Amino acid sequence: MQFNQSPGGIMAYKKIEYGFSFADIAIQAHSDKNRNHLFLRQIESVIDWQPIQDLLLKYYQTGKSKAGEKAYPPLLLFKCLLLQKWFQIKSDPELESQINDRISFKSFLQLPLEKPSPDHSTFSRFRSRLSKDAMTKINGNLLLQFHQHGLSINQGIAVDARLVKSASRPVSNEQLKELKKQAETPEGKLDKKSNLKKFSRDLESDWTVKNDKPHFGLKEHSSVDTENGFILATYLSPSSQNDSIHLPMVVISSIHTTDKVQTVYADKGYAGGPNRRFLALNKIKDGIMRKDSITAKLTELEVLRNKSISKYRYIVEQYFGISHLHDTGQRARFTKMLKNNIDIMFRQFAFNLKKGAKILESIPV
Repeated sequence: MQFNQSPGGIMAYKKIEYGFSFADIAIQAHSDKNRNHLFLRQIESVIDWQPIQDLLLKYYQTGKSKAGEKAYPPLLLFKCLLLQKWFQIKSDPELESQINDRISFKSFLQLPLEKPSPDHSTFSRFRSRLSKDAMTKINGNLLLQFHQHGLSINQGIAVDARLVKSASRPVSNEQLKELKKQAETPEGKLDKKSNLKKFSRDLESDWTVKNDKPHFGLKEHSSVDTENGFILATYLSPSSQNDSIHLPMVVISSIHTTDKVQTVYADKGYAGGPNRRFLALNKIKDGIMRKDSITAKLTELEVLRNKSISKYRYIVEQYFGISHLHDTGQRARFTKMLKNNIDIMFRQFAFNLKKGAKILESIPV
């Protein structure tokens, strides 16, 4: 994995040359019996990393200066965080340890056996320095690659939202207001030793009530392709925000190809004139479930229509369920919304790449 000179100057990245040693050759002889090796080879066979690398080099500023110690190539760090998602590694220190311990990881990263993993603090800094815009474009490029393989991406879209617990303990609205005021002062940005705070509590979550139970945290808004199950868009908001107002943004964020969105499916929480008008204006078929109004109950035909829509909606709930089981998706990992957004967008990329590899493997050549 080498980086050449760019128009903006020499990339100050570590040179990591991956070559076969005698140990590598011996290991490769038995790798066909290693399920992790086989899975990661399958991943490599369906993705072109070059456009992903190009986007990382465009948006990731670290390593572009000739001064200072050379940085790790951003694609290497990006692939490290994918391993964290696929193999349910709970922390960055554990990720560092697993990379040093697993031969299959080293092979996927093209990191020689004698080279140590990047330090766990490097993973944290890399995650913090990636922008939401960069991750949006990177996820979009992956979906475009699958579209070019002939897979449907966004003709039918299922939209939903779920509550995500804050990484911090709950506090009252009054306490939250006071903490926000303190955080805006010069003193509030410093710790007890007058150094800039490395860690701070979550000040972007808020309160809502669902099923008569109070909830302090965030809300994840997501859309999933109804044919192949790809996550098309996912982002967070404070939990008090109504699901319905996010439907237009979720739909717009789900468009990654020139193909027209045919239908949008959503539950009763998205019902109402504004969303129906948005879909009609954009000539998108309305798949939003209807609900009783103050003046009229649902007709038998509307009840049957809701049942037919539920057959498509389950697919986004399936994503929520899988991420809940394998990536603690019901709880935020970090106290900053931006960092949590980057984290769930890594989940999106890892989820889609794994799913796309399975689909393409089953398609006859």
